[in-house]
Amino acid sequence: MQKRKLGNSGLEVSALGLGCMGLSFGLGPATEKNEAIKLIRAAYDNGVTFFDTAEAYGPFANEEVVGEALAPVRDKVVIATKFGFNNGVPTQGTDSTPERIKVVAEASLKRLHTDRIDLFYQHRVDPNVPVEEVAGTVKDLIQQGKVKHFGMSEAGAATVRRAHAVQPVTALQSEYSLWWREPEMEILPTLEELGIGFVPFSPLGKGFLTGAISEKTEFDKTDFRNIVPRFAAGARKANQALVDALGKIADQKEATKAQIALAWLLAQKPWIVPIPGTTKLHRLQENLGGAEVQLTTDDLKAIREAVLAIDVQGERYPASFQSLVNR
Repeated sequence: MQKRKLGNSGLEVSALGLGCMGLSFGLGPATEKNEAIKLIRAAYDNGVTFFDTAEAYGPFANEEVVGEALAPVRDKVVIATKFGFNNGVPTQGTDSTPERIKVVAEASLKRLHTDRIDLFYQHRVDPNVPVEEVAGTVKDLIQQGKVKHFGMSEAGAATVRRAHAVQPVTALQSEYSLWWREPEMEILPTLEELGIGFVPFSPLGKGFLTGAISEKTEFDKTDFRNIVPRFAAGARKANQALVDALGKIADQKEATKAQIALAWLLAQKPWIVPIPGTTKLHRLQENLGGAEVQLTTDDLKAIREAVLAIDVQGERYPASFQSLVNR
């Protein structure tokens, strides 16, 4: 697989990473540990060198699985994890106090079976702690050799600038896909100006852009999508038009909808590295094939025109989550 560099930091990773959250958290029952390890190692065997986890995924269980899976190849991969929630539990609110950041770093190092965190993200901006203080704390961890790079997640452009002035931000991780293009307005220009990489999560619209989800799909009771307005049955029915349009283009390119969606993201900027997640080996293989799809200028124009013609229905987060994003 081709490699990419996250902005001006010099941090080189595979063009597609693996988002590991769904193996332990958020999208139904956790994958059995040995099966999860098998999938992570299969990703590595197929060229993936960038793996994304967080203390909040489980909480804690996902870091342990990722750490065990990658221990044999630790020096050949880049592991990203995150801090920023009280006790590692998103529903308990944010906590990016310096003391908490240091505690999370030490605990994550142990769970990941490593002596350094390659990329340490603030999971969500904490309104009670100045971002300069957060950046300064991570800067100290970098100077101690416990962390290599600082990242942020779902932060607004102004906040990224403030943090970057204290400790250079290597990457911003936020949602970006063919059905959520808001980052194009302010985030992408800011990152390009500052030389910061962009790591889109949910690049396949939490599975919707693959075409595997319809208005009749029933999610497991533990699946986060049950409370997401964009996944309400009516919204899914309306949003099927986007999947259908994607399918026409995929057929022309002899690719799948997922591969076109990922290829489109890769074509936007050379410093964008999507991290699709999956629990299935055949989906992993399919997703990685997206890095091989070459979209022409005409292809990109056709995709853009198709997307602009469709008004995606439903908010991407429930109202209770809105305050956590784009601060």
